[in-house]
Order: sequence, then C-alpha cells, then structure tokens
Amino acid sequence: MNIRINEKDVQVEQGLSALEVLKQHEVEIPTVCYHPSLGAIETCDTCIIQVNGEFVRSCSTELSEGDDLITEDKLVKEAQTIAMDRILVNHELYCTVCDYNNGGCEIHNTVKDMQINHQSVPFAHKPYEIDRSNPFYRYDPDQCILCGRCVEACQDVQVTETLSIDWEREKPRVIWDKDTPINESSCVSCGHCSTVCPCNALIETSMEGEAGFLTAIAKNTMRPMIETTKNVETGYGSILAISDMEAAMRDEHIEKTKTVCTYCGVGCSFDVWTKDRKILKVEPQAEAPANGISTCVKGKFGWDFVNSEERLTKPLIREGDEFREAEWEEALALITSKFKETKEAHGPDSMAFISSSKCTNEESYLMQKLARGVIGTNNIDNCSRYCQSPATMGLFRTVGHGGDSGSITDIEKSELVIGIGTNTSESHPVLATRIKSSQKLKGQTLFVADLRKHEMAERADLFIQPKSGTDLVWLSAITKYILDQGWQDQEFLNSRVNNLGDYIKSLEPYTLEYAEEVTGVPKDTLIFMADRIAEANTVCILWAMGVTQHLGGSDTSTAISNLLLITGNYGKPGAGSYPLRGHNNVQGASDFGSMPDRFPGYEKVTDKDVHAKYEKGWGVSIPKEPGLNNHEMIEAVHEGNLKLMYLKGEDMGLVDSNLNYVHSAFEKLDFFVVQDVFLSKTAQFADVVLPASPSLEKDGTFTNTERRFQRLYKALDPLGDSKPDWQIIQEVANSLGAEWSYEHPSDIMDEAASLADIFAGVSYDRLEGYNSLQWPVAADGSDQPVLFLDEFPFPDGRARLFPVDWTKPLEFGEEYDLHVNNGRLLEHFHEGNLTYRSKGITSKTPKVFLEVSIELAEERGLEDGTLVRLTSPYGNVKVECLVTDRVKGKEVYLPLNDQGEGAINYLTSSHADKDTDTPAYKEISAKMEILREKGESPLPRINHRHGNPQPQIGVAVEKKWQRKDYTFPGDLVKKESNQHG
Repeated sequence: MNIRINEKDVQVEQGLSALEVLKQHEVEIPTVCYHPSLGAIETCDTCIIQVNGEFVRSCSTELSEGDDLITEDKLVKEAQTIAMDRILVNHELYCTVCDYNNGGCEIHNTVKDMQINHQSVPFAHKPYEIDRSNPFYRYDPDQCILCGRCVEACQDVQVTETLSIDWEREKPRVIWDKDTPINESSCVSCGHCSTVCPCNALIETSMEGEAGFLTAIAKNTMRPMIETTKNVETGYGSILAISDMEAAMRDEHIEKTKTVCTYCGVGCSFDVWTKDRKILKVEPQAEAPANGISTCVKGKFGWDFVNSEERLTKPLIREGDEFREAEWEEALALITSKFKETKEAHGPDSMAFISSSKCTNEESYLMQKLARGVIGTNNIDNCSRYCQSPATMGLFRTVGHGGDSGSITDIEKSELVIGIGTNTSESHPVLATRIKSSQKLKGQTLFVADLRKHEMAERADLFIQPKSGTDLVWLSAITKYILDQGWQDQEFLNSRVNNLGDYIKSLEPYTLEYAEEVTGVPKDTLIFMADRIAEANTVCILWAMGVTQHLGGSDTSTAISNLLLITGNYGKPGAGSYPLRGHNNVQGASDFGSMPDRFPGYEKVTDKDVHAKYEKGWGVSIPKEPGLNNHEMIEAVHEGNLKLMYLKGEDMGLVDSNLNYVHSAFEKLDFFVVQDVFLSKTAQFADVVLPASPSLEKDGTFTNTERRFQRLYKALDPLGDSKPDWQIIQEVANSLGAEWSYEHPSDIMDEAASLADIFAGVSYDRLEGYNSLQWPVAADGSDQPVLFLDEFPFPDGRARLFPVDWTKPLEFGEEYDLHVNNGRLLEHFHEGNLTYRSKGITSKTPKVFLEVSIELAEERGLEDGTLVRLTSPYGNVKVECLVTDRVKGKEVYLPLNDQGEGAINYLTSSHADKDTDTPAYKEISAKMEILREKGESPLPRINHRHGNPQPQIGVAVEKKWQRKDYTFPGDLVKKESNQHG
C-alpha cells in the first residue's frame, strides 16, 4: 500500500495504524497513553497528526491507500502541546526526588523530547489521598494523568475487571470496584497496573524510598524541597537535566537481571531489580515469550522467601533428634562414606535419587547422571510422577511427544478451548488471562468440565460438572457420537492416523445414554458439545490434575488425545493438546532424564543404541533395566530393599500421598540426604541437610509448559554458605571419584545437547536474553513451536488411536460420605513453603481453609470459621470451614496449601494410576467431625474473593470525550487557525 509521510512516498503493510507505520519508519511523535501491549487507548491525545488534512489520533487511525500523513507541521505541534499541557495539569514534575525517575518515566521523557519548558496551566492538586492499603503497590491520584493504561490492562489483558476511571467526577480518578480501597476490592495483585503505569501514580511499595538517592526523605521535609526546587528553577529543561543526572547515578546501585519465575509452569520471564540484596521490583518485558507484560501475584510480588531468616545457610547434620550446623567438608565426607558403604553392602539399587521440578534443567541432568553414571542405578524420579506422568503417557501412546502441542499463543487464538480438570485462572493465572481476553474480545468459545465452580467455570460458555473420575466416559461418548454422525475429519484420519477400526470398536459401550447415567451430564449437553467440537476449525483441550490424579489418569489423557485426532485438531496452529504443567520446571525435570526408564530427551533406558550412546558419552557403565519410580521407592523402603535416598528440592514429606506411610518410610532409611532452601517437612527426617540456592541465586534454564527453554541469570549471590544445586551435585559426584569439571551450567547444557537428539540445537548463546527455543530443536537451532505439522514422531510418521477403558474410581465405606476435592489457590503455591514467607500474600490469605457447600453447611450446622476434622481410612486433617457456592452438595474442596494439620495428603491413599503410579489424589472420601462450632472466617475481608469486579471494555474513553470540559485538541487548533486565517 502506498502512502505519503511528510511529503515522502512510502510503501507500508495494510491493517496497520498510523502510529505503527510512523514507528516503523522512525518518525518520532509523542505517545503517553499508547503501549504496544495494550494498543490504542485514546486518552492522552499527544499522538495527534494530520491525515489528509484532518487532525486524528495516530494510535487509532487505520490507513488506506494514498493517505497523506503530516507530523511536522506547526499546527500539529500545537495540538500535541495542548494535549501535553493537559497531562501536566494532572502531574507534578519532581523527578529528582521521585522513585520512578529511573529512565522509564514517559511523562518526563515526553516533556524532554517535546522541549516543553513551561506549561500554560499550572499543576493543580486533586482532592484525594494516596491509597496505600494494598501491601504490594500504592495509587497516588494526585500524580495520575488518567491515561487509562492500568484500566486497559486490568479489564482486557488480566481480565480481573477491577479498575475503571470514574469520568463522572469533577476531578476524575481511577477507582477499584465501586470505589473501594484497593485492599478491599477484587484486585488480585497481579501487578499489571503498576507495570504499565507511565509515571509514579502506581508504583510498587518496595520501590518507595529505595530507588533514588533522595527519595527516602520524610514527607514533611520532601514537600518543602519540591516547592523550593520549583521556585528556583527557571523551567523544566533544567529540572529534567538534573533528574537525568540523578537517574544515571541510580544505575550504579540498581541491578536489573533477567530471570524466569520460580512458581508455576507458565514460565513467565522478567527483569528483577535489586539493590544489594533488596528486591525492588519485578518488571516484565513485552518481549517475554510466554507472558509479555503479564504477571500474577506470586511472580510479581512473591519473592520475600529469598531473604527469609529461615533460609538454610550451612549444612546440617543430625545428632539424635537435633541438627547441628557443619562445614561443607564434614557434610560431604559423611555423605561420601555412607554412599560408598551402602553401595558396597547392598548394591547400587539400594540407593535412590529424587530430582526437583523447582531446579534447573542442568541440575536435573546432573542428578540423573549421578544416579546412573556414578552410583550405577536407574532409581531416579521427579515430582511429575505426582501430577503429569499420566498426561505424558497418554500423549506418548497417541502422538509420540509428551508435551504441549503448541504455544500459549495457539491457545489464545483457538476457536474453541476446553478445560478439563484444570483450575486455570488460579493454577496458571497468566495463561488463563489469554483465554479470558480472547473470550471477552475475540469471540473465543470456552467449555469447562470440573467438579468445582471456579473462575473459569463462571466465565465459561458451557460449564459441566461430571461425577468425579468419569471424564473418560463423556469424552468417549462425544467421540463416538462425532463418528456416528460422520463428523470426523476423515481426510486427516486417512492420511495421518492409524488404528481407526480397532478404536471405533472400542467405543461401542460409550453411548450417550451410558455417559449420562455414569457422569450425570445430560445427553443433550453432550450432543451440543460434540456439535461445537466438530464444527470448530480449531480446538485446544487443556487439562491438569483433575484428570491425571485418578486410577485411570493415563487412560483419560489418552481419550482426550483420541478426540483431538478424530477431529483433526493436531498439526496446525491454534489446536492440540495442552497438559498444563504445574511447577516451573516439571517439564524440564522429565525432559532431562530424571525418570527411571528414560534418558534425557525421553530415550528409553532399554534401547541398546541409546544406552551405548550414553555409556560412550559419559565414559561409564550404566544399568540396562529401568529403576524404581518414587511411588515404588517408598514401597521398597518398607520392604527393606531401599536403604539410602538423596532428594533435592522436593517436599516429598508433604506432596506424596498417604503421608503417614511416607513418613514411616523416611524413618526406616539408613541414610537420608535432603538438599533444599528451607528446613522443609521432608528435611526434618534427613540425616544430612544441604543448603541450596533458589533461582535468583544461580544461572540455568527452565522449560515451561509449552516446551520452551528460557535462561535465568544470577541476580544475587548465594546466601551464607548455600550453593546452587548443580555445584552441590558435582561436589558429591567428585567426592565419589567422578572427576566432573563443569565450570558453568552452560557446560552441562552443551553436554546434554550433544547426547539428546531433541535438544541438539540448544545452547546458551541461542537463549541469550529473552530468546527462547521450543523442543525439539534441530542442530541448526530451528525449533518447533507447533508440533506435528508434517508428521508424528513414530517410524511411519502417523499418529495412533489408542483404545482405552474406564476405570471406576475408588469406593469407600458409607461412613466416608464426603468427597474431598483438592487443588491450588491463586495466591499460594503448592504447600506454601515459599509463599507463606511473603508478608503481603499471607496477610490476604493467612491459612488454608475447607470450602463447604451452602447445602452441607445448613445440614451440619457449619459456618465460616467452624473447625472440623476430616478423617479418611488413611489419616485425618483439622481445618476451618468456608461456606461457598463454589462447591455443591457433599463435595468439599481442600487447597494444597498447608504444611501442618491441614495438609491434604494425610487423607490420601497409596492407590495410584494403573499405568504410571501417579497417586489418585482426587479419589478421597472422608467423614466430618465438628471440633469447634464458632470461629473467625479463615478468609480475611481483604481477600480478593470478597470483591465486586466491574466488567467493561477498556477504559470507556467515550465518557471522557462527552465531558463538558473536554475538547479535542485538533478542533481547538483548527478553530484558532480559522479565526486567524
């Protein structure tokens, strides 16, 4: 398309705004409210230009063939200056003593770029106080320019829909819900608002008094300083020159380090700002591949644990019932002697190793290499056994790769998204924002199947509540109905899929009538779902622990993949299977071989060629038979066959099922080494505890749920005598004669990439900064964001339909009349080892609670704060009740976030998925006893669940334009020009 820019002919793409075109051609114009991740907001008017002689906002003006753009005309500059004057009426420039003066204040920078030295109307204070109620950020209405970025981010990116601008006031301001204090609103403290704010109106409280050299001055002293400075200086030019010098000085004491979040599997990356050991703020970047500008409360604000006084800083050695501090030399000498003694007396298979989903890929690689190559056992596993192994199994059976078929962007652009057994908005909050936004703004359809009415269920176009453990039945019935109606993608099946005939026969029992009887989902609803699935051009199915943590978890995962194959929803953008990984590196822990039957890259231990490759690469002998998984390890301890365990970064003593049984196994071990950041529940059973370093204190890579490699960089030195896990493992290995010589995690990655085919092209150079790669990665560095575009990774390149049968859930005696569902909460992660050490998070959600239905509360005399004991055949918990409509009938919900008497796994059994040994955590029944009838609600009034969100599209800028005191600057200039023409 041909247009003119300032009398020059240029060619541009169609569909771009004038502002985007100008940026592409490096034509600078002011933009204060515009943000590339938010799009046109149209509140600031500073981006005014002329198009075909008319004044327009360039951010929202789409261009057509032949358009004539003028940006350098005197009248254009006048209109832009009027717009900027209006902003400065709302914002006081005191940059040198402002914590936001770090080079990124867009008001400061725009004033300087426009060479504005004075404003026509002086700054006027607004009649509002600063809202400091939230523990993480504060809002200063007096500095707010009403650009609406925060509102746009909250309404249409995060889609919590808390913020709006009250345009009806004499002095408009941003409000939370229906004008409540921030901390009493529906705000989930995701941090989007403070991230996108162009000035100091919204700022992290951790920055206040810390960022600048003069910003810690008391208010009663600072205010006179500001007034004196304004009176002495002759204009903005000198003020900004001084503030620029001060901002440059800040670079000397503020470090900005790119890292990757340590919490869930979404894999958010961002810059962390530090001053000495203080964490000033987390700043996400638009180029972050998984999250862009988005964060959740944990990733943005949940880092207090790094500097916790409870951090382990020296090795601990047990003496009787107590621990004493020791030096590294003594701890390593004891470990070495016990390892050698056990191996010599009982053989290498009497020893077992547990790697961590919290640690890096490189550290998991070394842990499995220590087990296989130094000790000589395949007894190595990781916590994916507790959550995602069944999903991996289902995908191995059908499509050959055990990971997400595409990227978060594919989920975002899919026509139909189905969530099964996933509380996505709380377990994978940033990923959930993409679905919420696409549904709200782009017409995406959302189906949710779950037991509990969580946020995604409330937002869904269709929400079904099948009986617990019956998902395979309704999935198979829908698949059968699609085939019976001839709605399958026959071309895809003919060209790319095997075993259709046998699979169709296997579906014969799964009629709609049978599914309705078993699941409780009406037949008509299943027909409606089948119709929409068959009709949609692209379908993504997301699932998590609500599917996998059952006796038939692998089979249900297989049924999901079968349905996608039947409808042709593989091998194309916007479609596929998405088993959402729970922890930050649970994908990578398995990818890099911390599994009893697989080397890195999922190559089988029993494959002779693969086995030979690793023996040659490592220069050692490696056992040929698969080892024990972590479920089998506990059994082997009780049987007396497993004597020693080395565990890093996992709190198996809280997250494994049937905890009383697990704890008794720990007590039977001859020797137990635990490596962690804190003295966890598991570490309390250890003989030696080694102090490790969290992610901010080391280099490495994580692999997120989309198979995406991302680098993290060391932001802080290890605390005390703690060390990164890879260094500790190397020291243990070398004390046993390994002679490893890794100097940096990049050396470890290079070795792994040289051996594992699907990582062949992965290197630290290719992952520099915010660059990322999604496996499989060819030797030339080309990766595969969307899998199976051309073929499936089987010898003939074709996928396989895999027949499965329904496994009935566990049955309990009549006295166990409550079904205990369980899962995550947004604000706390897993057992809470990290997040309960955040004062702000804990203030909002101080403890675990039991969600009980309104019906059950009426029947049993329960109310908020009632203390109850739940008892299963395996143990009991004590927890306070929260009455809610999120659960119904005799279904209760116990979050995973307790380390004491409310820990869910005191109730769970040792029963497990028949194919992968993943515990059947979701198959629990219990009886209830009231211990205390009255009590305070376990959910404080300041928790976001008590809020009242106010949905709208964007910032509702039309209400601003309708105000009597608003006139478009272009119209003012045009009128003035006509009068003087």
